[in-house]
Amino acid sequence: METDKLLDELKHSMEKAIDHTHGELSSLHSGKASTSMVENLIADVYGSTMRLREIAAITTPDARTIQIQPWDKASVQPIEKAILTANIGLTPVSQSTLIRCTIPEMSGERRKELVKVANTMAEEGRIAIRSLRRDALEIFKKMQREGTLSEDDLKRLEKDVQKLTDNANGEIGRLLENKEKELLKV
Repeated sequence: METDKLLDELKHSMEKAIDHTHGELSSLHSGKASTSMVENLIADVYGSTMRLREIAAITTPDARTIQIQPWDKASVQPIEKAILTANIGLTPVSQSTLIRCTIPEMSGERRKELVKVANTMAEEGRIAIRSLRRDALEIFKKMQREGTLSEDDLKRLEKDVQKLTDNANGEIGRLLENKEKELLKV
């Protein structure tokens, strides 16, 4: 049935919105080293721009250090420049062919700022979910007006859409709650 396909597409789209929100929230860091802090930074090497993960091995040997080992010695300077110009609060220190970035301690004020940013990211996710919900309901109402869907089926589908929406918003709420705990942990 066409409505089942539409519900499956809606569920998939909502899962993508949740995944996107999760990715956004994971880019906020609470003083713990993570390769995702630098892996997508762009460096000018070999006459073009490339992501750090494409030109170096990135590891976290401990909770406060990010270690970057370029595959080519000539990439060290461009990588250092990329980290500095990204303005992410890291200062690269190179040791021959190895670059280390120590994660500074975060102040309580900075943690609270990051919680606000996390709330904004979560709200953007919720807005995306509501938009998907609205679009799906419009399609079903149009089908009902055209006579391809009964009023009872429309009511059932509205409940199904609302259930998917509530589940998606609940998942975003859980992601936000976990990120807030992580950010405020001293």
